[in-house]
Amino acid sequence: MGNKGGVGYPSDVSDEKWAFVAPYLTLCWEDAGQSESRLRAVFNAVRYVARTGGQWRYLPNDLPPWYVVYYQSSAGCGRVVWRR
Repeated sequence: MGNKGGVGYPSDVSDEKWAFVAPYLTLCWEDAGQSESRLRAVFNAVRYVARTGGQWRYLPNDLPPWYVVYYQSSAGCGRVVWRR
């Protein structure tokens, strides 16, 4: 599901939903030089925090580092994507 260890969480995005949202995210973060799988892991991490109500610093170790997820979700382009 895009996580380092291949562990899936109930909050992970399905392939169908990822196909819908990925084009919007890749437009915004194209200059970040991330692979699509890395971007999906970040997206899953954002969903994990939103779904569980957890804190950024308590993200499981198989997800990207909390500061990467936090930065990309709160970056200028990220704010626009989340509003849409």
